[in-house]
Parts: sequence; C-alpha cells; structure tokens
Amino acid sequence: MIWLDAHPVLADAIGLFGSALMVFAYAYSNVAGRVDFLLFNLLNFIGAILLFLSLLVHFNLASMILEIVWGAIALFGLVKALRDRKKA
Repeated sequence: MIWLDAHPVLADAIGLFGSALMVFAYAYSNVAGRVDFLLFNLLNFIGAILLFLSLLVHFNLASMILEIVWGAIALFGLVKALRDRKKA
C-alpha cells in the first residue's frame, strides 16, 4: 500500500487501533455474562485486518503470520455466528 508507506505514523495509528479492538474483544469475552459471538469475532477480524495493514509498512514475519491466522479464525467464527443467528 503505497499511500500507507508514505505515512508510517498513520500505519502505527492503524495498528494501534486494531490492537485496541482485539484487546477490547478479549476483555469483553471475559466480563460479559453472555458473549455475542458476532460482535466478538467482528472486532477480532477488523483488528486483525488493521494490524495486517500496519505490518505491510512495519513488516515482521511472525506477527504477519499471526494476524493472518487470527483473521482466518475470526472470519470462520463470524460466518458461524451469522449462520447460528439465521437458524434462531
């Protein structure tokens, strides 16, 4: 992403926001009486995408692989949550 390469501070901000979403989702899953898995997985998926974008500028192979796997798991959970809601 050429426009992001030109703005490394923006890449940092995007990554920090993605991290905040994922931390919020984790905290939510631990304090909520009943977890809304659609919300939980959506926050994790968006967070993983934002961190992935940040890593395109500040590359780290281990983190990139982690975000790809995290995003894939969140996407799977998102699809499952949507299917479960349609059944209900």
